[in-house]
Amino acid sequence: MNKRSLPSHLSAVSLCLLLNACTGNPPAVDSGIVAPTAWQFAERDAAQATNQQWWMQFGSPQLNRLVEQARRDSFDVAAAMARVRQAQASAVIAGAPLLPEVKFNLAASRQRLLRGSGNSDLDATESNNTVNSYDANFTASYEVDFWGGRAAARDSAVYALRASEFDQATVELTLLSNVADRYAQTLAARERQQIAELNLTNARNVLELVQTRYNAGSATALELAQQKSLVASQQQQLPLIQQLAEESQITLAALLGQPVQMVDLGSEAFQALTWPSIGPGVPSQLLSQRPDIAQAEAQLAAASADVTVARAAMLPTLTLGATVGSGAYKANEILRSPFYTLTSGLIAPIFNNGRLSAERDKARARQDELLQTYRGAIINGFADVEKSLSRITRLDQQRQWQTEELQQARTAFQIAESRYQAGAEDLLTVLETQRTLYAAQDQNVQLRLSRIQASIALYKALGGGWKTKI
Repeated sequence: MNKRSLPSHLSAVSLCLLLNACTGNPPAVDSGIVAPTAWQFAERDAAQATNQQWWMQFGSPQLNRLVEQARRDSFDVAAAMARVRQAQASAVIAGAPLLPEVKFNLAASRQRLLRGSGNSDLDATESNNTVNSYDANFTASYEVDFWGGRAAARDSAVYALRASEFDQATVELTLLSNVADRYAQTLAARERQQIAELNLTNARNVLELVQTRYNAGSATALELAQQKSLVASQQQQLPLIQQLAEESQITLAALLGQPVQMVDLGSEAFQALTWPSIGPGVPSQLLSQRPDIAQAEAQLAAASADVTVARAAMLPTLTLGATVGSGAYKANEILRSPFYTLTSGLIAPIFNNGRLSAERDKARARQDELLQTYRGAIINGFADVEKSLSRITRLDQQRQWQTEELQQARTAFQIAESRYQAGAEDLLTVLETQRTLYAAQDQNVQLRLSRIQASIALYKALGGGWKTKI
């Protein structure tokens, strides 16, 4: 999603200060965590390039359209963008004190004595009971940043801005992975519904055959009741699968920021979704690929700058001021008596009942908290990738054997049905092979869905192709 520009009312000088502060990267942080040299699980012959538009690797034009719609219409992403704009403004505010503040003042006043002779606080007297005065001046004030507190406050705000941008990237990555996941779940539920309907049709065909044989006296009432029970059981499964499809579509619509009535998913087949071969690279690359890790690092950098701010608050501050102006009793004479004033002031904290030292200690504790959070983000990032790679490896092994199971179940049902029609097999065998076939077909779809979800999870764990800005 495109970043929005700074609000137009922000001053050009402050904007320059902000942009100048953004030219460098946050200071490198030693997390104390050594990245492993390689992942424990990895896809064989995986491509090493990570596409930033990772959702396009699933070969679904409909998914591509839904992702773009989510990026455009999601309320969560819009809220994250608003937080970025707030952080932009806060960074400009924090950087403003690095340059002098200049004000212009133009004032006019009239004093009129209502009665009496006046007093020392009034310019008006009994003989001159109305006095006008006019003043104009420019005033500049500046606090000398001896201890770096002002610059540190600006740096803290800039790092907070970066953390907000990384948070937006995390929100968007989470949103898009959820969209892809829910779309896959919806298509899988549709596929399972089709399989259930086909198996129900087969069960009804077998029921007609059993009914015919029962009417002819060659099948028992038990066999007829068993087949009717199977038909009812498969019929009962249909509403449940339909509910799963409807719930997935409703959730997907919410992710798109639309009511479900406004979302058209088309008729794309579940089998059209393919998963790419993803190269996870080496573990150390994860530190530059995941926005949540970059966000934790930026927050830690901001906390380090806050420690400097708290320390500077405990030291003396020097303030300089200058005023250039003029005053007169007549408006047309306001520029005839110009003057200037120079001021300076030194303020040092003497007694504050430990407040400033407590602020410093609080900033240090916050820094330590965020260091632990940063370390935790790194470890959790490694764990997310390892779990996704392990899941992919084990699912591929399961699917290899499940494909064989499905093929044999289909063959067994065809043989049993043919033998039953010829009177060479009992109905119990047909029923068992039919149940086995249905279960194998349904499991095949669920394993395929799990494999697609594992690829989505791996993309998310790797940062979705996101890269840190240089």
